[in-house]
Amino acid sequence: MFKKILIANRGEIACRIARTARAMGLKTVAVYSDADKGAPHVRAADEAIHIGPAPAAESYLKTDKILDAIKRTGAEAVHPGYGFLSENADFADALEQAGITFIGPTAETIRAMGSKSAAKDLMEDASVPTTPGYQGEDQSPAIFKREAERIGYPVLLKATAGGGGKGMRMVDKEADLEDALLSAQREAKSAFGDDRFLIEKYIARARHLEVQIFGDGKGKVVHMFERDCSVQRRHQKVIEEAPAPNLPKKVRKKLLKAGVDAGAAVNYRGAGTVEFLYDPEGGAVYFMEMNTRLQVEHPVSELITGHDFVEWQLRIAAGEGLPLEQDDITEQGHAFEARLYAENPRQNFAPSIGTLSTLRLPGETARIDSGVEEGQAITPYYDPMIAKIITGGKTREQALARLRAALEETRVAGLETNAGFLHALAAEPDFIAGDVSTRFIEDHETSLFDQTPAGPSIWAAGALWKRANGGDPWPNNPGFRLNRPRHEIFWIDHDGAPSVLRLKQNGAAWNATLEPDASAAARRDGREPQAPVNFAFSGEADGGAVKLHLGGEDVSAFAAPHGEGLRIWIGAKHWNLAFPDPLAGISAHHSSEGSLTAPMPGVVTLLSAKPGDAIDAGAPLLVMEAMKMEHAIKAPYDGVVKSYKFAPGDQVKDGDLLVEFEESA
Repeated sequence: MFKKILIANRGEIACRIARTARAMGLKTVAVYSDADKGAPHVRAADEAIHIGPAPAAESYLKTDKILDAIKRTGAEAVHPGYGFLSENADFADALEQAGITFIGPTAETIRAMGSKSAAKDLMEDASVPTTPGYQGEDQSPAIFKREAERIGYPVLLKATAGGGGKGMRMVDKEADLEDALLSAQREAKSAFGDDRFLIEKYIARARHLEVQIFGDGKGKVVHMFERDCSVQRRHQKVIEEAPAPNLPKKVRKKLLKAGVDAGAAVNYRGAGTVEFLYDPEGGAVYFMEMNTRLQVEHPVSELITGHDFVEWQLRIAAGEGLPLEQDDITEQGHAFEARLYAENPRQNFAPSIGTLSTLRLPGETARIDSGVEEGQAITPYYDPMIAKIITGGKTREQALARLRAALEETRVAGLETNAGFLHALAAEPDFIAGDVSTRFIEDHETSLFDQTPAGPSIWAAGALWKRANGGDPWPNNPGFRLNRPRHEIFWIDHDGAPSVLRLKQNGAAWNATLEPDASAAARRDGREPQAPVNFAFSGEADGGAVKLHLGGEDVSAFAAPHGEGLRIWIGAKHWNLAFPDPLAGISAHHSSEGSLTAPMPGVVTLLSAKPGDAIDAGAPLLVMEAMKMEHAIKAPYDGVVKSYKFAPGDQVKDGDLLVEFEESA
């Protein structure tokens, strides 16, 4: 066994690897960029080496800097985690040439599976079933149109070097194919340096299943059963579980055999995942790809088998072989993993950057794999994952109930997250029944994206928190008058609606009136202002905890500062309240009409029009790349482009004005 390993990664997976290595008595070396100085993964290791600036291309993806860190620390092996250099065959070769063990498969295997097209050819030769499609060398739009016609729409475009849903597009008619291909090629070229594509039949109600395998590199391969990763957004996984629910025994047997056969076909070494599409209507299982690394969702398989997969990786890499035979690997119970991301589900899951001003993750109800902490910033340089929330139980129902309970305990402020969305998923009746597919989110948009408007309980919780925690005297006017009942005034903005909340003391309780700002509502979108809302409440705030009695019911809430305002949770749902400065005008913080700003830092990659062009509502105005994804900035209404403020290739900051756009008369 090695004495010291270097972890060529960051975040939660680096912390995860360090935890197992320490338990095995191994020393660890962390590497870090400028953005990660002092990050949890740095403190989790015995040594840490700085490897460069924040951009991954200048630090975590620099083979020479990793090799230098190995030389300086005397590490004998490298664990690549996932992402970054984990599936880089040249990196694996460089380590071998330097006499350093790569904790993963051989470079030959990585190359064989690194191209989806080549992998598909290899699997067909090994009699592993594959999805109908085209993966030829001719990459012209004309060929893709011809093959799509042969396969039949809808079709799926996939980057041959892709992963994580990047460079993937579903196309349902020929008119959209060429534009989708060009957009996907740009994204793939930027993400992987390779713009080659394949095309496959799109199975609308497919399930995404995967088999966890381990191989000894000498011909022996075992499986750790399957996972269901069907629930996805932008072709990226959201919630995973093991084993797959409602899977017929014959299909499961076929799936596990195909996974082992795929590993044996490439003489696999270490941990890998073979991904499949399952068509419930036809009962067919199709090979999609093999990920030659540890998967993000591996903890659910660890929970049902009781084995530490990082330990298995280390033992296999050290030459010890497979720790167990297939018949000795058993499963018990069920497990779920929810990926907590800094992203905004209501803006097509766009990544959110900012400082984690509040970060409270569940305690005993879940296993938490995280690489961030309260006060740390989520930057535009890396994946916006905050944590993986993992729960297990004797039954699927028990594990899922524990996941919902854990998500109800999750509190994050300072940026947007998908926590509430994850809870809505875990509480959706069809998900509870195990009736899932890769279109689950699209098919359940109404229930999953439903947002109950802020109401009296939120306004009352905000007022109690502000009274208990003080702050700027201007937004909170005590209105003292001699020998008259105490009253207070709060200027608030809830759900984009500027309002005034007036409180009048009535013994131990308060009578409240919320008066929407009529002029601001009219200026904003022309809607008729809401009528004043009257209600009464009592309660108290202690730190973030707020106890309310309102409408004959007791309500427990939690509040924490969020930006310039407040985030309030009741259960798993949250609402944001802003407290605008009344002296600056109640709507002063609203963005000016007719302007479109950058939602996050990034690079402008394409201008879709030119000044003077008339654009229909919903049509793209420009495309920017941020956090490894393309984001189209679209026209909010019919109008005319007045001017662009940036050119392709320009770097933009969060909030930069990108384009001036004038609404049509």
